[in-house]
Amino acid sequence: MESHSSALSHEDIRHFVPTAGCLNDKVILVTGAGEGIGRVAALTYARYGATVLLLGRTASKLESVYDEIEQMGGRQPAMLPMNLEGASYAEMQQLEGLINKEVGQLDGILHNAGMLGSLTPLEMYDIDIFAQVMKVNFTATFMLTQALLPLLKDANQGSIVFTSSSVGTHPRAFWGAYALSKQAVEGMSDIFTQETQNTTRLRFNCINPGGTRTNMRAHAYPGENPMSLKTPEDIMSAYVCLMSNESIGVRGQVVELQPKD
Repeated sequence: MESHSSALSHEDIRHFVPTAGCLNDKVILVTGAGEGIGRVAALTYARYGATVLLLGRTASKLESVYDEIEQMGGRQPAMLPMNLEGASYAEMQQLEGLINKEVGQLDGILHNAGMLGSLTPLEMYDIDIFAQVMKVNFTATFMLTQALLPLLKDANQGSIVFTSSSVGTHPRAFWGAYALSKQAVEGMSDIFTQETQNTTRLRFNCINPGGTRTNMRAHAYPGENPMSLKTPEDIMSAYVCLMSNESIGVRGQVVELQPKD
Protein backbone atom coordinates (compact mmCIF):
# COMPACT_ATOMS: atom_id res chain seq x y z
CA MET A 1 0.00 0.00 0.00
CA GLU A 2 1.17 3.48 -0.84
CA SER A 3 2.29 5.49 2.17
CA HIS A 4 0.46 8.70 3.00
CA SER A 5 1.73 11.36 5.36
CA SER A 6 0.36 11.21 8.87
CA ALA A 7 0.60 13.49 11.87
CA LEU A 8 0.93 10.65 14.38
CA SER A 9 3.18 7.60 14.14
CA HIS A 10 1.69 4.13 14.48
CA GLU A 11 3.46 3.94 17.83
CA ASP A 12 1.64 7.13 18.92
CA ILE A 13 -1.68 5.64 17.84
CA ARG A 14 -1.09 2.34 19.66
CA HIS A 15 -0.13 4.12 22.89
CA PHE A 16 -2.63 6.96 22.67
CA VAL A 17 -3.96 8.05 26.07
CA PRO A 18 -7.55 9.24 25.61
CA THR A 19 -8.73 12.21 27.64
CA ALA A 20 -12.19 12.39 29.20
CA GLY A 21 -14.72 13.70 26.72
CA CYS A 22 -12.39 13.40 23.72
CA LEU A 23 -15.31 12.07 21.62
CA ASN A 24 -17.92 14.55 22.90
CA ASP A 25 -20.40 15.67 20.22
CA LYS A 26 -19.37 12.87 17.84
CA VAL A 27 -21.80 10.34 16.40
CA ILE A 28 -20.09 7.03 15.58
CA LEU A 29 -21.56 4.00 13.84
CA VAL A 30 -20.10 0.63 14.87
CA THR A 31 -20.84 -2.49 12.79
CA GLY A 32 -20.73 -5.86 14.48
CA ALA A 33 -21.51 -3.99 17.70
CA GLY A 34 -23.13 -6.93 19.48
CA GLU A 35 -20.04 -8.83 20.55
CA GLY A 36 -16.25 -9.00 20.56
CA ILE A 37 -14.22 -5.98 19.54
CA GLY A 38 -17.29 -4.16 18.18
CA ARG A 39 -19.10 -4.37 21.51
CA VAL A 40 -16.10 -3.14 23.46
CA ALA A 41 -15.46 -0.33 20.94
CA ALA A 42 -19.08 0.82 21.21
CA LEU A 43 -18.90 0.90 25.01
CA THR A 44 -15.53 2.67 24.89
CA TYR A 45 -16.72 5.33 22.44
CA ALA A 46 -19.74 5.96 24.67
CA ARG A 47 -17.47 6.25 27.72
CA TYR A 48 -15.53 9.04 25.99
CA GLY A 49 -18.66 10.99 25.11
CA ALA A 50 -19.80 9.77 21.68
CA THR A 51 -23.34 8.97 20.65
CA VAL A 52 -23.00 5.42 19.34
CA LEU A 53 -25.12 3.85 16.61
CA LEU A 54 -25.11 0.09 17.16
CA LEU A 55 -25.35 -1.93 13.94
CA GLY A 56 -25.54 -5.71 14.05
CA ARG A 57 -27.67 -8.61 12.98
CA THR A 58 -28.78 -9.86 16.42
CA ALA A 59 -31.16 -7.44 18.13
CA SER A 60 -30.85 -9.08 21.55
CA LYS A 61 -27.07 -8.52 21.57
CA LEU A 62 -27.51 -4.90 20.52
CA GLU A 63 -30.07 -4.42 23.31
CA SER A 64 -27.54 -5.71 25.82
CA VAL A 65 -24.90 -3.18 24.66
CA TYR A 66 -27.55 -0.44 24.58
CA ASP A 67 -28.45 -1.19 28.21
CA GLU A 68 -24.79 -1.16 29.28
CA ILE A 69 -24.28 2.28 27.72
CA GLU A 70 -27.40 3.61 29.45
CA GLN A 71 -26.28 2.16 32.77
CA MET A 72 -22.90 3.87 32.56
CA GLY A 73 -24.64 7.19 31.94
CA GLY A 74 -23.55 7.50 28.32
CA ARG A 75 -25.43 9.42 25.67
CA GLN A 76 -28.47 7.54 24.44
CA PRO A 77 -27.34 5.15 21.71
CA ALA A 78 -29.42 3.90 18.78
CA MET A 79 -29.92 0.32 17.62
CA LEU A 80 -29.77 -0.43 13.90
CA PRO A 81 -30.43 -4.14 13.34
CA MET A 82 -29.10 -5.12 9.92
CA ASN A 83 -27.79 -8.35 8.45
CA LEU A 84 -24.97 -7.17 6.21
CA GLU A 85 -24.95 -10.42 4.27
CA GLY A 86 -28.49 -9.88 3.01
CA ALA A 87 -28.77 -6.09 3.09
CA SER A 88 -29.38 -4.28 -0.19
CA TYR A 89 -27.85 -0.96 -1.22
CA ALA A 90 -31.33 0.59 -1.06
CA GLU A 91 -31.60 -0.45 2.60
CA MET A 92 -28.25 1.19 3.32
CA GLN A 93 -29.41 4.39 1.61
CA GLN A 94 -32.55 4.28 3.76
CA LEU A 95 -30.27 3.95 6.79
CA GLU A 96 -28.45 7.11 5.72
CA GLY A 97 -31.78 8.93 5.52
CA LEU A 98 -32.83 7.59 8.92
CA ILE A 99 -29.59 8.71 10.60
CA ASN A 100 -29.86 12.12 8.95
CA LYS A 101 -33.47 12.54 10.10
CA GLU A 102 -33.14 11.14 13.64
CA VAL A 103 -29.60 12.15 14.60
CA GLY A 104 -28.64 14.78 12.04
CA GLN A 105 -24.96 13.90 11.75
CA LEU A 106 -22.40 11.12 11.40
CA ASP A 107 -18.76 11.66 12.33
CA GLY A 108 -17.31 8.18 12.08
CA ILE A 109 -17.76 4.53 11.15
CA LEU A 110 -15.94 1.60 12.66
CA HIS A 111 -16.33 -1.25 10.18
CA ASN A 112 -15.86 -4.15 12.56
CA ALA A 113 -18.40 -6.77 11.40
CA GLY A 114 -16.77 -9.76 9.77
CA MET A 115 -16.92 -13.48 9.24
CA LEU A 116 -14.16 -16.05 9.09
CA GLY A 117 -15.51 -18.55 6.58
CA SER A 118 -13.52 -21.73 5.99
CA LEU A 119 -9.85 -22.43 6.59
CA THR A 120 -9.20 -24.58 3.56
CA PRO A 121 -7.25 -24.56 0.27
CA LEU A 122 -8.70 -22.23 -2.37
CA GLU A 123 -8.91 -25.24 -4.69
CA MET A 124 -11.53 -26.74 -2.35
CA TYR A 125 -13.18 -23.52 -1.11
CA ASP A 126 -16.99 -23.69 -1.12
CA ILE A 127 -18.23 -21.08 -3.59
CA ASP A 128 -21.28 -20.10 -1.53
CA ILE A 129 -19.20 -19.57 1.62
CA PHE A 130 -16.67 -17.60 -0.46
CA ALA A 131 -19.44 -15.27 -1.68
CA GLN A 132 -20.82 -14.92 1.85
CA VAL A 133 -17.44 -13.94 3.33
CA MET A 134 -16.71 -11.45 0.54
CA LYS A 135 -20.17 -9.88 0.92
CA VAL A 136 -19.92 -9.35 4.68
CA ASN A 137 -16.25 -8.44 4.94
CA PHE A 138 -15.81 -6.43 1.77
CA THR A 139 -18.80 -5.71 -0.50
CA ALA A 140 -21.23 -4.71 2.26
CA THR A 141 -18.48 -2.63 3.87
CA PHE A 142 -18.01 -0.77 0.59
CA MET A 143 -21.78 -0.37 0.04
CA LEU A 144 -22.34 0.99 3.55
CA THR A 145 -19.41 3.41 3.26
CA GLN A 146 -20.63 4.73 -0.08
CA ALA A 147 -24.21 5.07 1.16
CA LEU A 148 -23.14 7.01 4.26
CA LEU A 149 -20.56 9.24 2.54
CA PRO A 150 -22.92 12.23 2.15
CA LEU A 151 -23.33 12.41 5.94
CA LEU A 152 -19.65 11.79 6.59
CA LYS A 153 -18.63 14.55 4.16
CA ASP A 154 -20.83 16.97 6.11
CA ALA A 155 -18.99 16.11 9.33
CA ASN A 156 -16.35 18.49 10.60
CA GLN A 157 -13.77 15.70 10.64
CA GLY A 158 -15.16 12.40 9.32
CA SER A 159 -13.22 9.24 10.16
CA ILE A 160 -13.76 5.82 8.57
CA VAL A 161 -11.92 2.91 10.17
CA PHE A 162 -11.82 -0.47 8.46
CA THR A 163 -10.76 -3.72 10.12
CA SER A 164 -7.95 -5.62 8.45
CA SER A 165 -5.85 -8.59 9.51
CA SER A 166 -2.30 -9.85 9.27
CA VAL A 167 -3.52 -12.24 6.57
CA GLY A 168 -4.87 -9.26 4.63
CA THR A 169 -1.54 -7.44 4.61
CA HIS A 170 0.34 -10.70 3.92
CA PRO A 171 -2.06 -13.28 2.40
CA ARG A 172 -1.55 -16.71 3.91
CA ALA A 173 -2.26 -20.21 2.62
CA PHE A 174 -5.60 -21.75 3.66
CA TRP A 175 -7.08 -18.42 4.79
CA GLY A 176 -8.95 -18.13 1.49
CA ALA A 177 -11.82 -15.67 1.29
CA TYR A 178 -11.04 -14.09 4.66
CA ALA A 179 -7.50 -13.14 3.57
CA LEU A 180 -8.69 -11.94 0.16
CA SER A 181 -11.51 -9.87 1.67
CA LYS A 182 -9.11 -8.15 4.07
CA GLN A 183 -6.60 -7.50 1.29
CA ALA A 184 -9.47 -5.90 -0.67
CA VAL A 185 -10.43 -3.77 2.36
CA GLU A 186 -6.88 -2.41 2.61
CA GLY A 187 -6.96 -1.55 -1.10
CA MET A 188 -10.36 0.13 -0.72
CA SER A 189 -9.08 2.28 2.14
CA ASP A 190 -6.08 3.31 0.04
CA ILE A 191 -8.21 4.19 -3.01
CA PHE A 192 -10.74 6.15 -0.94
CA THR A 193 -7.81 8.04 0.60
CA GLN A 194 -6.32 8.94 -2.76
CA GLU A 195 -9.70 10.04 -4.11
CA THR A 196 -10.73 12.19 -1.15
CA GLN A 197 -7.59 13.56 0.50
CA ASN A 198 -7.38 16.73 -1.59
CA THR A 199 -11.10 17.54 -1.72
CA THR A 200 -12.55 16.54 1.68
CA ARG A 201 -11.65 16.39 5.36
CA LEU A 202 -12.40 12.66 5.43
CA ARG A 203 -9.81 10.20 6.63
CA PHE A 204 -9.78 6.47 5.87
CA ASN A 205 -7.58 4.06 7.82
CA CYS A 206 -7.36 0.36 8.66
CA ILE A 207 -6.74 -1.26 12.01
CA ASN A 208 -5.20 -4.73 12.23
CA PRO A 209 -6.06 -5.71 15.82
CA GLY A 210 -3.79 -8.77 15.85
CA GLY A 211 -4.54 -11.85 17.93
CA THR A 212 -7.34 -10.84 20.30
CA ARG A 213 -9.51 -12.85 22.67
CA THR A 214 -12.70 -13.14 20.60
CA ASN A 215 -14.99 -15.94 19.42
CA MET A 216 -13.72 -15.58 15.86
CA ARG A 217 -10.14 -16.05 17.03
CA ALA A 218 -11.15 -19.14 19.01
CA HIS A 219 -12.72 -20.67 15.87
CA ALA A 220 -9.61 -19.91 13.81
CA TYR A 221 -7.16 -21.21 16.44
CA PRO A 222 -9.02 -23.83 18.51
CA GLY A 223 -5.81 -25.10 20.14
CA GLU A 224 -4.65 -21.68 21.34
CA ASN A 225 -4.81 -20.67 24.97
CA PRO A 226 -7.12 -17.61 24.95
CA MET A 227 -5.50 -16.33 28.14
CA SER A 228 -2.29 -15.74 26.14
CA LEU A 229 -4.09 -13.12 24.03
CA LYS A 230 -4.89 -9.48 24.61
CA THR A 231 -8.53 -8.70 25.31
CA PRO A 232 -10.49 -6.22 23.18
CA GLU A 233 -10.26 -3.80 26.13
CA ASP A 234 -6.45 -3.96 25.94
CA ILE A 235 -6.32 -2.52 22.41
CA MET A 236 -8.92 0.25 22.57
CA SER A 237 -6.51 3.21 22.66
CA ALA A 238 -6.00 3.09 18.90
CA TYR A 239 -9.73 2.77 18.22
CA VAL A 240 -10.38 5.94 20.22
CA CYS A 241 -7.40 7.75 18.71
CA LEU A 242 -8.53 7.22 15.11
CA MET A 243 -12.02 8.54 15.92
CA SER A 244 -10.76 11.55 17.89
CA ASN A 245 -9.57 14.86 16.46
CA GLU A 246 -6.07 13.94 17.61
CA SER A 247 -5.74 11.80 14.49
CA ILE A 248 -6.56 14.53 11.97
CA GLY A 249 -3.97 14.11 9.22
CA VAL A 250 -3.68 10.33 9.66
CA ARG A 251 -4.83 9.00 6.30
CA GLY A 252 -4.42 5.80 4.31
CA GLN A 253 -2.66 3.94 7.11
CA VAL A 254 -2.83 0.29 8.15
CA VAL A 255 -2.11 0.38 11.87
CA GLU A 256 -0.97 -2.91 13.37
CA LEU A 257 -1.91 -2.98 17.05
CA GLN A 258 0.34 -5.91 17.89
CA PRO A 259 3.34 -5.68 15.57
CA LYS A 260 5.79 -8.54 15.81
CA ASP A 261 9.14 -7.41 17.17
